[in-house]
Amino acid sequence: MPQTIIEKIFSRAAGENTRAGDYVWANLDLVAMRDFGGPNVIGEYETAFNNSPVFDPQKIAITFDLHVPARNEMVAVNQKILRDFSVRQKVHLFDVNTGVGQHILLEHGMVKPWDVIIGTDSHMNLLGAIGAAGFGMGTTDVAGAMYKGTLYFRVPETIRIAIKGTLPARVSAKDVILEVLRVMKTDGALNRAIEFTGTAVEKLTLAQRITIASMVTEMSGDIGFIVPSQEIIDFVAKRRGCAIEPIAPDLDATYVRTVEFTIDVLEPMIACPHSPDNVTKVKDVAGTRVDQVFIGSCTNGRIEDLTAAAEILKGRTVHKATRCIVVPATMEVARAAVETGLYEIFLKAGAVVTNPGCALCTTGHPGILAPGETMVSTSNRNFIGKLGKGASVYLASPETAAATAVTGSISDPREI
Repeated sequence: MPQTIIEKIFSRAAGENTRAGDYVWANLDLVAMRDFGGPNVIGEYETAFNNSPVFDPQKIAITFDLHVPARNEMVAVNQKILRDFSVRQKVHLFDVNTGVGQHILLEHGMVKPWDVIIGTDSHMNLLGAIGAAGFGMGTTDVAGAMYKGTLYFRVPETIRIAIKGTLPARVSAKDVILEVLRVMKTDGALNRAIEFTGTAVEKLTLAQRITIASMVTEMSGDIGFIVPSQEIIDFVAKRRGCAIEPIAPDLDATYVRTVEFTIDVLEPMIACPHSPDNVTKVKDVAGTRVDQVFIGSCTNGRIEDLTAAAEILKGRTVHKATRCIVVPATMEVARAAVETGLYEIFLKAGAVVTNPGCALCTTGHPGILAPGETMVSTSNRNFIGKLGKGASVYLASPETAAATAVTGSISDPREI
C-alpha cells in the first residue's frame, strides 16, 4: 500500500507495516531534554528506575537553550542536576555555550531523515525540515523513553500543503508560513502530520525549511515534513560523516486534505496579538508604535535570517524610542555572523546582541516587556502574557522586524 512519510517512518521504527490510525511501539533514534523540563525528567527517571542505566547513552542529549546562562539560583541548581546526570549516565550534554537545542542536534549530526526523535520542547517537530520525525513530549514519556528506548504512538493522518510560485523581493519563508496559518488556523492540523510540497518548497534552503517546519506546532500539528533536497542530504551527510538515505512519500499516498497556496504575489505578513493565526498584511497595521524588536529564535535565528535583517539595518540606526535585540540560534551562527561583519552592523545600528539561545520566546530571557509595551518578534508564538503581563507581541519576518526597528513602528520592509 502507498504510504505517506510518517507512515513510512513508523513502519520502519515499529518493524511492521503501519497505516494512519494504527497504534505502534516505535524504536527511538534520539531522546532529548532541555534545561526547561529536563530536571523534572531526571527526577521522574531516578524515582521510577532507581538510577538504572539509560537504554543507550549515545541516543540521549541534553541541551541548554532557555535560561542561559543561569539567571537565578533555582535555574543554576536545575542546570547542575542535568550536568551531574550527564556525567553519571555518560550522555551528550550541550551546555550554555551552544544554542537552540534542535539546531544544535542538526549542526552536530545527531539527526537524519527517517529518525524518530522525542524531546521536552514543543517545537521538536521542526526537525521535519530534514525529513526526521520529531515530537514534543511530557516529562513522564521522556523519562520512560530514556529507560526503554521505545514509545507508544498513534500514526497520524497527513495533510498535504502545496506551495507554488516564487517569493517576491523582501518576502520570506516566515511570510509564507504566516499565510498558511491565516488559512489553517491554530487548530487546523490537530493531531495530524503535514507534508509541505510544491515548486516553492522544493527550492527552500535549510534555514527556510526550518522556519516553515517550526510553526507546525502553532497549527496544533504533530509534525511537518519537507522532502530533503540534495542540498539538505549533503548537509546532513557532512555533519554525520556518512551517506544519507533520502525519504519521500509514495506518489499515490493518501491524504486527508490538500491545501494549495500560490506565493508569486504574497506580501509581507504579520500575526497580530494574541494568536499566531491572527494574520494580516503588514501594510494593514503599518504605523503601529513598537517599543521593542526581537530578531532570533528557533524560527528565524539562522545566519540567513540575521543577514536579511542586517541588509536593512546596515547604515541605519535603530529608532531612539525602540529597542532591538538580536539573538543567533547557535554559537556556530554567532561565529558566522562575526566573521561576515553582521555583529558590527548590528552594534553600529544600536542593537543589542546576546548569547545564542531561545531568547525572547518566553519569560526566561532578559528583555521581557513591561505592561502596555509592544514588540515585533521573529519567534513563533505571541500568546497573551507569554512575554510580560499586559504586553502585546506581533510575529513577523526578519525583514519586517528590522524595518520596524529603524522606523520605530510596524513597517513594510519593501519601503525601506
